[in-house]
Amino acid sequence: MLDIQARTLSGLQKGLGWRTIGLLIPTVIPAVIPTVILTAISAILGVSGPAQALPGETVRDVQAWIKAHPTLLPAPGETLVVRKSDTAAQRFSFEASIFPPFPLDTPKGPRVIRHESIKLFDMINGVSPARLAESLRVVYGVDLAQDFDRARVIYRYPQDLQLDRLQQQLTSIQRARQGELRLGDRYAYWLEIVQTPEGRPYNGQIVVLLKEDIDGLEAQLRQ
Repeated sequence: MLDIQARTLSGLQKGLGWRTIGLLIPTVIPAVIPTVILTAISAILGVSGPAQALPGETVRDVQAWIKAHPTLLPAPGETLVVRKSDTAAQRFSFEASIFPPFPLDTPKGPRVIRHESIKLFDMINGVSPARLAESLRVVYGVDLAQDFDRARVIYRYPQDLQLDRLQQQLTSIQRARQGELRLGDRYAYWLEIVQTPEGRPYNGQIVVLLKEDIDGLEAQLRQ
């Protein structure tokens, strides 16, 4: 049974280009398939190997990692930014940057990565925190996914405002954005979902950043 599933998914991966196995799992594989089988399938297809290039590494090392990554599969000319789009309704991007994920700061150095982000836009299936967390596992591997799972939530927004007058003070953009900052043993993480005015979560991102940059990001989000 496992061999049949693996061959079927391998064929789907080849036929659907950027729609990697990790992003297909929520819609292609029935929910009744045990997690252990999903893990085995990912291992067979080589889409969840260990992380090799993360914030704090040099630009050169991260570029080489992206180029060789079996899931990111950058197009010719793509180095630190990878964009995939099957239709206008579904988009994926990965970006590594020498800047922190907030403005008004200078790079640590011109050749050191400060943060990496995974962004999903999906008007068909929607974007959920669980799907972003699964994307993190597919791109970086189990070790980093476990660091994220164990990380402590230090800030969550919008805060639970019980009073109507406080709710009314939020702008429409503030009400649409839902996210949290986590501090792990290895890295800090920023997860965010942006809903439409109708409350549909079509857009989201998960960011891996240096722990030393978490205070600056939290200060920006609290403004």
